Amino acid sequence: MTTPPSTSRTSRTYDAVIVGGGHNGLVAAAYLARAGRSVLVLERLDHTGGAAVSTRPFAGVDARLSRYSYLVSLLPRKIVRDLGLDFRVRGRTVSSYTPVERGGRPTGLLVGGGERRTRESFARLTGSDREYAAWQRFYAMTGRVAQRVFPTLTEPLPTRDELRRRVDDEAAWRALFEEPVGAAIEEHFVDDLVRGVALTDALIGTFADAHDPSLLQNRCFLYHVIGGGTGAWDVPVGGMGALTDALADAARAAGAVLATGHEAVRIEADGRTAEVTHRSADGEHVAAARHVLVNASPQELAALTGEAPPSPAEGAQLKVNMLLTRLPRLRDPEADPREAFAGTFHIAEGYEQLAAAHTRASAGELPDAPPSEIYCHSLTDPTVLGPGLAARGMHTLTLFGLHTPARLFARDNDAVREELLKSTLAQLDAHLAEPLADCLATDADGRPCIEARSPLDLERDLRLPGGNIFHRELSWPHAQEGTGHWGVETGVANVLLCGAGAVRGGGVSGVPGHNAAMAVLDGARG
Repeated sequence: MTTPPSTSRTSRTYDAVIVGGGHNGLVAAAYLARAGRSVLVLERLDHTGGAAVSTRPFAGVDARLSRYSYLVSLLPRKIVRDLGLDFRVRGRTVSSYTPVERGGRPTGLLVGGGERRTRESFARLTGSDREYAAWQRFYAMTGRVAQRVFPTLTEPLPTRDELRRRVDDEAAWRALFEEPVGAAIEEHFVDDLVRGVALTDALIGTFADAHDPSLLQNRCFLYHVIGGGTGAWDVPVGGMGALTDALADAARAAGAVLATGHEAVRIEADGRTAEVTHRSADGEHVAAARHVLVNASPQELAALTGEAPPSPAEGAQLKVNMLLTRLPRLRDPEADPREAFAGTFHIAEGYEQLAAAHTRASAGELPDAPPSEIYCHSLTDPTVLGPGLAARGMHTLTLFGLHTPARLFARDNDAVREELLKSTLAQLDAHLAEPLADCLATDADGRPCIEARSPLDLERDLRLPGGNIFHRELSWPHAQEGTGHWGVETGVANVLLCGAGAVRGGGVSGVPGHNAAMAVLDGARG
């Protein structure tokens, strides 16, 4: 890994110093270096990638899991093409499967596998074609919005009125941008389970009710249905680390210097020039720069510049990684595990169950029936498993729990995490024909291959304030007071925020990195 000189002050001035080597920082570095700018990336850890990494978390087991972020939707193909990335995604043939017990018998809702099978599954669950027709209308509406909004993410920030004209659908605008999304869901659907499946996209990493007047749930829902102009969530081939490895390669090939083990501790800037003080194992250094791009949270930016930090947004998720010797059998006799787990497997995510979980968590208690969703990366992309594991029928499993705000873990993070994990897996077991524990692989030390991460763990490991996976509450994808031309500007002209906390940040998108690089290049063009 190339590092800057180990003197107290660097001997050169960079066009851009980027603080943080996560995927957004690497996107910015690659764009700027390809435009002929000199770029230094400072990363405090011993590797780049941030939360978008692949690791082997289980001792002696050759399985590379996307440890934190795990699916791709918001990454524009434009960025992949512009940077010439050796990176691919694969679509999932199944969108989701949701098990439920109706009339004393196990059944479920399959979305995917072809139009006929999806329609039949809706009819089997609800007794008619009404909900399937409503489902088609609802997602045709979100699809039209996606086609119009997604391309704007890599353009200068539109005003609210400009985006509204771009959407050109007053009913859709009202449903997604003006009224709580719960109203639209209740207007379209009658069945509780169907309503719940639709609502889940509004709650990923977001602690809110379907009718929250802040519309935080709407913003989360919007980002989850516009990706790629279709709303599809794809599997990164080789795991999420394949993306950040490709970005790091592209940045280096263009001439950027990537310095791992270098932690930025202070930024001093006057709008025209800047200095970034950073520390490494061999001492303290100062890098001079014309621009500083901060691929970190707004709280970290404030700490580096000596300003008062904004209040952190609370994270609200449980992330669990597992390795199985085999996929478990399901109680629903119509469900094939290889199909059910290939998409998003919803657990305890009926509409009323989600409302009850939110109410209980708001009162400071763990949900009685913790909602969560699971998917199996290795069904779509077996390359994450070593040859021996794949041949033996082993599989990865990723679980993402909802409505588990950081406040619940404050009294005893380890104990609460274990209690929540136990009750979450019990909800899954209720729909299985065999306990999940019987299917868990063991590592080289004989321990079950399962790891869980609470919001407080993410705050500690990745410096995500409050454990929030979006760095702060998601923003609307249009201009608001003080958001600037690209949505990355700060109070100092030559200091830009290129992390997930920028306007139109959140998720693995590279959009803030692209937009910060464009802001620098726009400035150079006057």
